[in-house]
Amino acid sequence: MMVQIDMRSEVRAAIASVDDPEYPGLSIVDLGLLESFEVEPEGVVQVGLIPTFSGCPALAMIAQDVVDAVEEVEGVSSASVSWLRSPTWSAERLTQHAQETLADEFTVAVQIGQKAPVCPLCGSATTELSMFGPSRCRSVSRCKNCSETVEVLRA
Repeated sequence: MMVQIDMRSEVRAAIASVDDPEYPGLSIVDLGLLESFEVEPEGVVQVGLIPTFSGCPALAMIAQDVVDAVEEVEGVSSASVSWLRSPTWSAERLTQHAQETLADEFTVAVQIGQKAPVCPLCGSATTELSMFGPSRCRSVSRCKNCSETVEVLRA
């Protein structure tokens, strides 16, 4: 049983080592994509991930990166990734580390719920310019104080 627990820890660490291709240095675990994983006795690992949205062009790349990372773990014979339909991803799944990294490194604000996000540069309130951003999970806002245009990651 101890071997199984150690392997689970190593598999989880391997998954956590995979960065989102759009946000280098930010783990898919911190972004809230990891929903589940199972390690079967024969070393077969099944990973369940939640996409930020179903049409994300990086899904195949993320899945392959997870498979590659997990298959490097000693004792793993094979790995597979399933993209789950539920639960749905929302910005509430982001860790505090992810929210801070998005703001500090990528100048991306996070909107949780209906409250307007704050500017990642100066901390002031923002106003939505367009609910349509560079991808389906992002919108565009402007800071009321510094006038910076801000991408907003939203559910």
